[in-house]
Amino acid sequence: MGIPEYWIVDYAALGGRRFIGNPKQPTFFVCELIDGEYQMTSFRGSHLIVSPTFPQLNLTAQQVFDSVC
Repeated sequence: MGIPEYWIVDYAALGGRRFIGNPKQPTFFVCELIDGEYQMTSFRGSHLIVSPTFPQLNLTAQQVFDSVC
């Protein structure tokens, strides 16, 4: 469908260890369409979320998790 970017917020750390680490931890993903394939970048804890669609975004993964729970 050509969606340039989407996000996955795994605040309950339910994803596979391959994606969210071992031990499992809440993870925020930015998935960006590059050359027809999605590239996933993960953010955890106090890491600032980087979004090509929203370059002015100034949130950490933990701030998002705190607002969801």
